Amino acid sequence: MNKSLSRQQFWSLTLTGTVAFFAFWYLARALHFSPPQFLPMPHEVLFKLIELIDKPFAGATLPEHMAASLKRFGMGFGLAALVGIPLGLSMGWFRLLDDVITPIFDGVRFIAPVAWVPFAALWFGTGIGGPTLIIFAGAFPPCLINAYRGARNVEVRFLEAASMLGVGSFKTITEVLFPAAVPSIIAGLRIGAGLGWLSLVGAELIVASSGMGNLIVRAQSALATDTVMVGMIAIGAIGVVIDILIRRLEKLLLKHRNA
Repeated sequence: MNKSLSRQQFWSLTLTGTVAFFAFWYLARALHFSPPQFLPMPHEVLFKLIELIDKPFAGATLPEHMAASLKRFGMGFGLAALVGIPLGLSMGWFRLLDDVITPIFDGVRFIAPVAWVPFAALWFGTGIGGPTLIIFAGAFPPCLINAYRGARNVEVRFLEAASMLGVGSFKTITEVLFPAAVPSIIAGLRIGAGLGWLSLVGAELIVASSGMGNLIVRAQSALATDTVMVGMIAIGAIGVVIDILIRRLEKLLLKHRNA
């Protein structure tokens, strides 16, 4: 078994990998692996990022595009969590509800989020409703499945103790199943957030007039490769921040549960 790396070793390897990546990027440009128009230098991408903070592109600045994407993501992902987690816990407790919903859910959850794009465009156009539906379609299944599995894996002794004390179904779900299923629920939220964010970018390529996906497709049409790269970097950075925030939430919930 490998020993865990010290903090110094971790940052040394991280720095080495980063330097190697940029060195290869500069080398690829120096050896003309691609025309300059399609492979800008790293510093050119950085300059473009700084420029887009104040200069509008595709009708908005970079922060405005990011804000538009985050608003859509917050609505779609929030709705998926608000519906998926309680429903998953309830399905784990009520067998009849599980039997009714599971066949329908198993059929729907295998439909790729991008397959909802035509319906989203027809129903909602380029407003906030279309992307919200597509994000919901991507984030909802992991939220429900992990909440369900967390509820089904709760130790029987906890449920027996609640039954002996005469605890009702609502309190059993909120005070027994939910605390015990927190690790599984958080795992579902992390997966759902990742799929929801990816679904959002795909949706904005087609059914949105602003946001990071729209920024990228407009930049591609204008052959602005540096702007495309700025959009990709921003999308990745936002995804990392979202994941970090969910992990922070997990720590808070686990701390509260163990208090």
